[in-house]
Amino acid sequence: MENNTGKTAARAAGRGAGKPSILVVDDERNTREGLAMALRRDWDVRTAESKDAALALLAEAPADVMLSDVRMPGGSGLELLQAARAAHPRMACVLLTAYGSVETAVEAMKLGAADFLTKPVNLDQLDIVLARTLRTRALERENRELRKRLDDRYGLENIVGSSPEMERVFDVIRQAAPSQATVLVEGPSGTGKELVAQALHHLSPRAAGPFVAVHCAALSPTLLESELFGHEKGAFTGAVAQSRGRFEQAGGGTLFLDEVGEIAPEVQVKLLRVLETRTFERVGGSETLRADFRIVAATNRDLKAEVAAGRFREDLYYRLAVVTIRMPTLAERAGDVPMLCDHFLKQFASESGTGAAKRLEPAALALLQAYPWPGNVRELRNAVERMTVLSRGETITVADVPPEIRDAAAAAAPAGAVPGESLADAEKRQILAALERAGGNRSKAADELGINRRTLHRKLAAWGVPPRRGAAAR
Repeated sequence: MENNTGKTAARAAGRGAGKPSILVVDDERNTREGLAMALRRDWDVRTAESKDAALALLAEAPADVMLSDVRMPGGSGLELLQAARAAHPRMACVLLTAYGSVETAVEAMKLGAADFLTKPVNLDQLDIVLARTLRTRALERENRELRKRLDDRYGLENIVGSSPEMERVFDVIRQAAPSQATVLVEGPSGTGKELVAQALHHLSPRAAGPFVAVHCAALSPTLLESELFGHEKGAFTGAVAQSRGRFEQAGGGTLFLDEVGEIAPEVQVKLLRVLETRTFERVGGSETLRADFRIVAATNRDLKAEVAAGRFREDLYYRLAVVTIRMPTLAERAGDVPMLCDHFLKQFASESGTGAAKRLEPAALALLQAYPWPGNVRELRNAVERMTVLSRGETITVADVPPEIRDAAAAAAPAGAVPGESLADAEKRQILAALERAGGNRSKAADELGINRRTLHRKLAAWGVPPRRGAAAR
């Protein structure tokens, strides 16, 4: 019964519909061939008689599992284990020996062995051990893939921009993420404050822990207190059972307090105490609880002004603002609009499964760059999605740009624009004029224009403008 269960699990844990692969290493021919025969039904089996032969086979094609004897001439199983794991760190290894001892088993485990069995081999036990080893390996692979998806979704890759303003944001995130410091993210709505909080979490030592978000503006003071601290059964009408609060839920991870400037004064006092002591009591309870979490807070208010006006506690502000990250408005980093549009177009194409992403014609992109985007990146994303859905062809044209954006962009056309001149032509004229004033120095021209140097290089290359000879065109 156990044997069949182990074999079923081994087949299920293998890669896809094919058999999992195993390399059997033993200098005794009878043992080697006997194990191969017993495993061949459920495994893709290869055999080797020595350390060197095993390493040569692994160099040709790695195995899911290596099953090796410990005592062999020409190199022990422990030496083989060490060399094989160095070359193939994700391969699982199980060791066999007729001379089993606690010391050997401990050393094998330290070197990365998944398990350790003694000879003569009990085949039922071997099946169970191998099935368990494969399940563990499959879980590790799933965890790596999940972590990669999280990194792709929440890491710096999802905060799009190459402007100097965003490079400064990235620098602070990289420096602050590995620390335990409380971070305050400031900026208008739609600038991506929660993405920054998620990046801080997923780039930190707490990445394996939970990321718990609380949107403070959406809750009344009473509800917010219950959400944060939890409550005991009977603490208030409707409290029919004990409830763990967000402080407890965020243990070992990160607690994100969105719109922290909206917290009522009475809750601010209690939050300050938690930040100072990392202890709290549930609503209606007397037991003092302790939780290990990091706080990242965000606000679209000027908290210094709120402190000056007496609406936000000064001591709480300084507890929250150990590290401060200010998110620029999209108008402040207009040079990132093309990159953001490209990112969103690819994202929508991937989500809809329609194949290749649509493209923006230059005139339509120029309109989007001229628009002031009061709703920031969130408004741009919604506009790109709307254009993607409603445009009929593979290219998004000026006619597809929402009329309110077209009108506002035209009203915001640069001063000195030539009558009848397109926004794209006006942009080109301004950039070339700045380059002329800078004597061909592209870095100076980019600084004057307030755009990233790489963006300037890209535009000049698209227009076929070569660097000037003898100019400091860095």
